[in-house]
Amino acid sequence: MEPGGEVGCWFLYYAYGSNLLRERLLLRNPSAAICALARLQDFKLEFGHHQGRTSSVWHGGTATIAQSPGDEVWGIVWKMNTCNLSSLDKQEGVEDGIYVPIEVNVHTQAGKVLTCRSYQMKDYVSGPPSPQYKKVICMGAKQNGLPTDYQEKLEAIETNNYAGPVPIMEEIEAAIKAEKINSA
Repeated sequence: MEPGGEVGCWFLYYAYGSNLLRERLLLRNPSAAICALARLQDFKLEFGHHQGRTSSVWHGGTATIAQSPGDEVWGIVWKMNTCNLSSLDKQEGVEDGIYVPIEVNVHTQAGKVLTCRSYQMKDYVSGPPSPQYKKVICMGAKQNGLPTDYQEKLEAIETNNYAGPVPIMEEIEAAIKAEKINSA
């Protein structure tokens, strides 16, 4: 984005969890566009339950980032319309006090530093994700070509082996199927 460009109507959002998967983000934010792959230095990816409560959407721990010198988290920078800010906040559980918006500086592969909005879970208890949630993150990492060693790290995450229904997963899979039909 050029200085003096349309900063007023756009913002950059750094996704590191389920919103790595395009179909997941576009369910609620159809106008989002991928801007760059980027890494967040001195943070690590963690999974947890807000105040010890399991996510009713994903039936397991959900992703958050925690400061951790020397570690890094890979993700996607999405360029989003400011009118989508409230729907993104809602998806991230900001109103319910689950996640708080934070500002992070991420490094793109081209060596640029971008200031983005991201989200961090408040008062959480560490806990493994459901296999479905992990799958969405791994699919998103693969879809966007995140570094192979990082993808392998994601693949190695232990899950809670939840095997019940996850309606949002069905919604995402339907969106992926629809997209395949449309692009065929």
